[in-house]
Amino acid sequence: MAVQNELRDRLIVGLDVPGIAEAERVVETLGDTVGFYKIGYQLAYAGGFELARDLVKDGKKVFLDLKLLDIDNTVAKGVESVARLGVNMLTIHAYPKAMRAAVEAAKGSGVCLLGVTVLTSMDDADLREAGYAEGAAALTARRAGQAREAGMGGIVCAAPEASRLRGIVGPDLAVVTPGIRPAGADAGDQKRIATPADALRSGASHLVVARPVVAAADHKGAATAILEEMAAA
Repeated sequence: MAVQNELRDRLIVGLDVPGIAEAERVVETLGDTVGFYKIGYQLAYAGGFELARDLVKDGKKVFLDLKLLDIDNTVAKGVESVARLGVNMLTIHAYPKAMRAAVEAAKGSGVCLLGVTVLTSMDDADLREAGYAEGAAALTARRAGQAREAGMGGIVCAAPEASRLRGIVGPDLAVVTPGIRPAGADAGDQKRIATPADALRSGASHLVVARPVVAAADHKGAATAILEEMAAA
């Protein structure tokens, strides 16, 4: 039972659905199978902040994936507002100034700030097009080190990079990996993916799974299968 509860806290289901009604149906269907949910842009701007409050009240953990990036004061004020919701995790783009401002603003709140290294939908060609001289491997490593130096609670990275970046951030920081696809699942628009078992073996602390669960005909069955893959690791 202890192992089951630990895995339940390490699986984050992304509520990547268009509205609150759909999200609530997913949460109700999953019941006690899942205890941690991610709310991103799509749902946040459709009433997701109120849903976050409700989930926290119901004893669920919440990861707000807002990827904040702005001038220092704006980032700090945003972090302060998010912290008042009582959520567990919040993403910041891993730019040093933004991360330092976020860390200062989050002091005493208990929210785990995560630095987003390089989006899992981007590869070296995408980074070159965006004006970066570095490829994904070099840029993720540099940003992971900067997140550690800024005092962040963890990082977000693609699962294939988790082992290498775990060596940079150390054993205590969270390493959260999106782009998780169960064995045999379609990759969709993700370019740097891994199975649940491979991600855990690589040093990930938390796995974010959205479409393989929320787009499945049987939400609970899909989540249970992923937990079983995690247990096998």
